This record gives sequence, C-alpha cells and structure tokens, in this order.
Amino acid sequence: MNRLKDKVAVITGAANGIGFQAARTFAREGATVVIADFDQEKGAESEEQLTAEGMNCKFIQVDVADRQSVDEMVGKVVAEYGNVDILINNAGITRDAMLSKMKPEQFKQVIDVNLTGVFNCTQAVLPSMISQGKGKIISTSSVTGVYGNVGQTNYAAAKAGIIGMTKTWAKELARKGINVNAVVPGFTETNMVEGVPENVLEKMKAQIPMQRLGKPEDIANAYLFLSSDEADYVNGHVLHVDGGIMM
Repeated sequence: MNRLKDKVAVITGAANGIGFQAARTFAREGATVVIADFDQEKGAESEEQLTAEGMNCKFIQVDVADRQSVDEMVGKVVAEYGNVDILINNAGITRDAMLSKMKPEQFKQVIDVNLTGVFNCTQAVLPSMISQGKGKIISTSSVTGVYGNVGQTNYAAAKAGIIGMTKTWAKELARKGINVNAVVPGFTETNMVEGVPENVLEKMKAQIPMQRLGKPEDIANAYLFLSSDEADYVNGHVLHVDGGIMM
C-alpha cells in the first residue's frame, strides 16, 4: 500500500470530514500529508490523532480565502519538504438561504472560500509543480454545482465554477506534466448533513439508486486514484461519486 510513496500532499479542509479521511487514506498510502485548515484547534487534534496512528502528517493553519495566508502556507510546505506533488482543494463552507433572502455577505463568503480559495491554492502550488514537471491537482465540486439546489445559489455558483476552472487548467497545464481533475460528491455523511432531520435524510436516500449516503471514504478513494500514478492519463475529468443520484 504505497501508491503515494514519497509524495507530498496538501489537503485543504483536512481537519475533519472528507478532508480528514483523505489525509488518513493518503498517509496510509505513503504520502507526507499537510493538513491545511482554518480551524486551529481541530487541525492540531487531527495532526495528533493521525500521528498517533503512525501517519506522517503536519497541520498548517491557513485561510484559503486570504492569498497571503495561502502563500505563507505553501512556502512553509516547500521549505520543509522541498515540493508539493499533490493538491486537494477540499475546503468548503455553506451559507444557505433562498435567493430572495440571501444576504450579499453570505454570497461573498461562500465564493471567497469555495471558489477564490481554490484559485489561490492552485496558483500558489504551481511553481513547485512546474519546476518538477509533474503534479496532481484535484478540486472538490458538488452535485449542486452540476444540477443546482434550492437555497444554495452561492454554493452552486462556486461549485459550478470549480468545474469550469478545472477544465481550463487541464488544458493549460497538461503540457507541463500537471493533471487537473475534479471530484463531484453527492450527499455524504459529514458534519454538513448532521443537522438534517431524519425524515429529510430518508427522502435524500430515496433519490439515490444505491439507497445510501456516501461515506467520506468513498470520496477519499476517488481523490486517491486521481492523485496516483495510475491516473497519469486522466486529465480534465469530472468524476461523480454520488451513488448515481442524477442519471
């Protein structure tokens, strides 16, 4: 189990949920993992937990919406490990509201983190990847970004934008040895759905042919494949990991 041996992977939003599972999965496969997250307390706990499991990881606090913060984080990674081989743009937030009631700041907050944050992190790691002539960039979209969802104008806009950026970067960066892809999770068992009433969850499951929500491992395994050498000829792809919810 060394599909990512000697690779340095930066995973944003890795203090919990899908990102944390990805950090664990990548470390098990031999990667040195940087847990890049805004939450100082949770990030430190996650580093401690994975280190106790024998994983090679390090927490670095970052605000992906703040370009200076991102540049400082990437600078620390390159200074300590020499390069960045893999970037997983996993960080994201929700500020849901119906269009008629959505406040401008709610729209801006989600765009700043979920879309501009992806731009910031990707641009920041480029010099390292270009210099070594190889790299993997995977960004997390959502079924909401493909099909829309009531009450999520901001989230849908950001996640749709990620798909557009992914395809653009795949065309720009392939000649430099960098693969750029996106993963589209469906409804997944994370803290984002913890507050959803049970009857609503049952309705969500009923829409999914597989009759269950996704698990963080399902998404992490997709990240793993796209980050591995096995995916060296996969570029500009948008991989749905959604149980077939929209077909």
